[in-house]
Amino acid sequence: MSFQDPHSIRGKGGNRKKIVADGLSDFFVDIHSRHRLDQITFLCIGTDRSTGDALGPLTGSELVTYGFPNVIGTLSSPCDASCLIESIAKIPGDQIVVAIDACLGQPLSVGSFLVSDEPLFPAQSVGHALPAVGHYSIAAVVNAAGPRPYSTLQMTSLYHVMTMARHIASAAADVFGLAEKTKI
Repeated sequence: MSFQDPHSIRGKGGNRKKIVADGLSDFFVDIHSRHRLDQITFLCIGTDRSTGDALGPLTGSELVTYGFPNVIGTLSSPCDASCLIESIAKIPGDQIVVAIDACLGQPLSVGSFLVSDEPLFPAQSVGHALPAVGHYSIAAVVNAAGPRPYSTLQMTSLYHVMTMARHIASAAADVFGLAEKTKI
């Protein structure tokens, strides 16, 4: 679970953009224009033990299904707070990291994506201090922030989270030319 609110986002240039699903392709086109697929690692942060925070592992599993070569964080092997630092350490230094995580935000932002060419801050909304991660980042606003973030995550719609994960993975697959390989 990354940062909570687009108004409280920290970063070098504050160039985080709030987009809807249709804008994800443009985000990936920009990445693809700068980097080859084999240079990119998708770091999909979250856990399969919390509905709202399952966005990362769901996205990672979808990316693997499409045939992306470098994916960390899937349903079978989640990358959560307990193993994030270890997972980051295993990424070769020459890789470009696209960090993907769920977040809580303003009620009107639910269902949108916060994209940036800056890192995201995992677990910030639930009070953890983990290192910033990613050369690029996507935070999916899965639910509205409230006084009890763990409860909010548990009560988040699984259908909504799965839909957002599919939007991220399918946009990436379309842009990187992997969508056609999975069609039968």
